[in-house]
Amino acid sequence: MFNILLIEDDTTLFNEIKNRLTQWQYDVRGINDFSRVMEEFSAFKPDLVLIDIQLPKFDGFHWCRMIRSHSNVPILFISSRDHPMDMVMSMQLGADDFIQKPFHFDVLIAKVHATLRRVYNYNTEQVSLKTWCGAAVDYERNTVSNENGTIDLTKNEIFILKLLIAQKNRIVSRDNLINSLWDDKRFISDNTLTVNVNRLRKRLDEIGLGGYIETKVGQGYVALEKDRL
Repeated sequence: MFNILLIEDDTTLFNEIKNRLTQWQYDVRGINDFSRVMEEFSAFKPDLVLIDIQLPKFDGFHWCRMIRSHSNVPILFISSRDHPMDMVMSMQLGADDFIQKPFHFDVLIAKVHATLRRVYNYNTEQVSLKTWCGAAVDYERNTVSNENGTIDLTKNEIFILKLLIAQKNRIVSRDNLINSLWDDKRFISDNTLTVNVNRLRKRLDEIGLGGYIETKVGQGYVALEKDRL
């Protein structure tokens, strides 16, 4: 059974989401004190977080930032705010997806299923450590290490990197990445992939590897070997 932390202050919506997810055998809990979200997060140890943007005390962006400073747990935003910058902001802070209210509950459940499958099933493969461009890429710990240091990646970032390294020096199409990451591309924006790849590049740049993921306009992305740059 997976634990889901639902950070939502609308009691009616909270109860509806909880009831729907409980039917799928998820253990869903809410927040008792919105000034102590991190304490309740740490105590519950969720496998996935659903979070609204507009909350008492501090907004969802604040709590996403706080969670990301301690954990790579998948985070899905659910919000009535429809400005494109809200989605971009959530992705830049490390969220895995953005679901706009009002949403169909089947869509929400499909996204929860897909995220949990992707995050907790993909790393059961035998190979958990890969060498790329002189760096050690650890698919279990979500880290990339070289002589310049170690960076921690989110689940989306490490999965994108894994897909690209598996096809290194070859183009991986955007459709291929989207389908592998989110199962059903009808439920996501193409911009979500762009934001995730750009964020991955910035993290890799911290250890001198930012230039090794190349964009092929209109096609996709390539993970280059060091001697091919």
